[in-house]
Amino acid sequence: MSQATLTLLDGGMGRELKRVGAPFRQPEWSALALLQGPDYVTQVHRAFIDAGAQVITTNSYAVVPFHIGEARFASEGRGLAALAGRLAREAAAGTAVQVAGSLPPALGSYRPDLFDQPRALAIHRELIDGLGPHVDLWLAETQSSLAEARAVREALGDDGKPLWLSFTLVDACAPSDAPRLRSGERVTQAVDVALELGVSALLFNCSQPESMGPALIEARQALGARAAELRLGVYANAFAPVSEEAQANDTLLDIRADLGPAAYLQWAQRWVEEGALIVGGCCGIGPEHIRQLHQQLQA
Repeated sequence: MSQATLTLLDGGMGRELKRVGAPFRQPEWSALALLQGPDYVTQVHRAFIDAGAQVITTNSYAVVPFHIGEARFASEGRGLAALAGRLAREAAAGTAVQVAGSLPPALGSYRPDLFDQPRALAIHRELIDGLGPHVDLWLAETQSSLAEARAVREALGDDGKPLWLSFTLVDACAPSDAPRLRSGERVTQAVDVALELGVSALLFNCSQPESMGPALIEARQALGARAAELRLGVYANAFAPVSEEAQANDTLLDIRADLGPAAYLQWAQRWVEEGALIVGGCCGIGPEHIRQLHQQLQA
């Protein structure tokens, strides 16, 4: 595969904010830095750009009622989203780096059971209004179900920016199990929905590296002759397996010790061989990981 075809994403904003000493706690997670230390957000964006990222993602993942509360979201949500977009745009100024507007699960990570379409639409529309002037593309990330993905597409309406759709997967499946979204839906169904919705890329994120290869292979096979219509990508996290009973914001998950930059590079090389054209990192994957990918995959 030609190196020129590979797009390199950034890594995980939240854990990097915590690592550099930004205001950080649950339940606000990465949104607390927007409220109390926005310069830290700029610092992390620039660290990922310096490491070689070609796309950085706005720090809007936690700008939802699930993290900042209903009252604060009602009064400050759109403004915080706009701030997240502006900080990313300013960090990318003077470079060729693109800004992806993060549209998170509106009602909680890993919780397809909490999905409510009218509420999700309202939340996404606030984020879209705030982020819209600052972003080059939309990244609906850590989606647990097809219904969540459809709601994002509906909320965007006639917005003409490219949409990248990224699903989180069930971790720790047996080798004989088909890869599944956290809703239990198949990756083949996700491919069908991505094609139906006209998205530009289908990715898998916020799951273990071990979960990604089978999903990529199944997605590529499902695309078949339509492979040119949809770019595939991966940005894994460095968490231990997140169980189907996990509650987001319930605890601060541990970071694996076996996923340093060199080890993560080996996984990324596999994903590229398996058809990934977009690669980056999620929670626990920092600038040092992205620098390794840049040096070895795009040197």
